[in-house]
Amino acid sequence: METLPIYRQIAEAVRRQILQGELQPGDRLPSVRAMMAQWDCTPGTVQHAYQDLAAQGLVISHSGRGTRVIERPAGMGETALRRAALIHRADAFLLEVLTAGYTPADVEDAVRQALNRWRTVAALQPATLPANTLRFAGSHDLAVAWLATHFSEIAPSWTLELNFSGSLRGLIALAEGKADLAGCHLWDAETDEYNRPFVRRLLPGRRAALVTLAQRQIGLMAAPGNPLQLQGVTDLARPGVRFVNRQPGSGTRIWLDAVLRRAGISGAGIEGYHTEKLTHTDVAQMVAEGHADVGLGLAAAARVYGLDFIPLTQERYELVALAGQAESPALQRLWDWLKSPPARQILAGLGGYEAAVCGELRWVEA
Repeated sequence: METLPIYRQIAEAVRRQILQGELQPGDRLPSVRAMMAQWDCTPGTVQHAYQDLAAQGLVISHSGRGTRVIERPAGMGETALRRAALIHRADAFLLEVLTAGYTPADVEDAVRQALNRWRTVAALQPATLPANTLRFAGSHDLAVAWLATHFSEIAPSWTLELNFSGSLRGLIALAEGKADLAGCHLWDAETDEYNRPFVRRLLPGRRAALVTLAQRQIGLMAAPGNPLQLQGVTDLARPGVRFVNRQPGSGTRIWLDAVLRRAGISGAGIEGYHTEKLTHTDVAQMVAEGHADVGLGLAAAARVYGLDFIPLTQERYELVALAGQAESPALQRLWDWLKSPPARQILAGLGGYEAAVCGELRWVEA
């Protein structure tokens, strides 16, 4: 692991002392001379560290009185100080990656994907959620991940907790009272309809709202230039083609298995059929890193990783909530936002989403 510069080490050490209460508001920090002796560094290094702390709003320098911990304004407790420190760290990270040539959009995509992974892992562990939290369970989607990051802007004081567990598991969690909102894109081969048949089966006797997030493009994600010239699902059974799959219960896996059955292709004849990933971005990453030749997933995920995309179908991704919860203030704000121009702009920016039916509401009386 890369060692932090000395000035950053000094700043981190002082910040910890402030956050832990070892240094109180108004306390004077050690002199530059004392810190030079303690850290075996130059005066400029200590001054750089103190400037760093001042930029975070943690200390202030007065001529003739040295550098002191700020007097906290009313309401600025430890949580606010920690938040200020976090924002400063984020600023430093942004400066580093933007200087390296990444765009703000690149950074936002990367952070969103990292948060997706942490949320997926965290959802496997029982936890007590704070008040005003909506629990989401269901299929992985990049727009849903964006919603979670910005949910407090849509429904002030509310947060959206994600558990990307697959479409079927999302509906089951809703039925069991373990989720307030489910996300699914389940294709029923018998009726050629999305979601409604599964909601009826899994939520018998319940009234549920299905609100369209978007129509999404699903297809093959291949290396740039599509070197194997892959065109469709039947190509997955070609010798030497390494495939990476989604987990059972995901809408993408259910669609694929139905198409394979119609084509008379067994999963056993596809190399990598049992290599399973929880999210579209995990699949795209496997292809981008050369661990697989092709995966099935979202156009938006292929775009993030710079992969070729061969469209195969368009599916309806819907958010599902039981009657009562669907009419709660937080979800009413979400439904209204989905019908707004900003929602359509966000979806268009992700790529591979058709927003014409965004916000459309269907009620299912099971």
